[in-house]
Amino acid sequence: MEYQNFNTEETRTEKPTKDFLINNSVGKPTAAFISASWVALFAGMASYCIGLWNVDMLLNEKGYYFAILLFGLFSVISVQKSVRDKQEGIPVTDAYYSISWVTTLASILLLVIGLWNADLELSEKGFYGMSFTLSVYAAISVQKNTRDLKLFNE
Repeated sequence: MEYQNFNTEETRTEKPTKDFLINNSVGKPTAAFISASWVALFAGMASYCIGLWNVDMLLNEKGYYFAILLFGLFSVISVQKSVRDKQEGIPVTDAYYSISWVTTLASILLLVIGLWNADLELSEKGFYGMSFTLSVYAAISVQKNTRDLKLFNE
């Protein structure tokens, strides 16, 4: 596997060394940050799902919002992975990179359109928007931590 130092154009064929990781700001994430990321992910997802469980909506509407949550989580993880792969010199096709960004934006747009047209109180709409935002941000953080730990341990 080839690794590229993103500060220079040189390509490396061996695994990154600890010096490479330190010089390129890739270090071991702290236990506190890892824990906070996982707690935020579960808190966001759980609150979103509990809100869906308790809201007075048709089942197909609940399915729509649940599918948007799953779609958004997968999309932001794909974006994070694509960006990180490019940063480390791992080949990423432009098609996959573009699709990752388009699906991320689509999930956000679908949520906004759904909430805009939903027959919900404004506070409920804000709740779903904020729990979605917390979930996708935390998913990015969990993916970053996972990637940093794997790279650091290699």
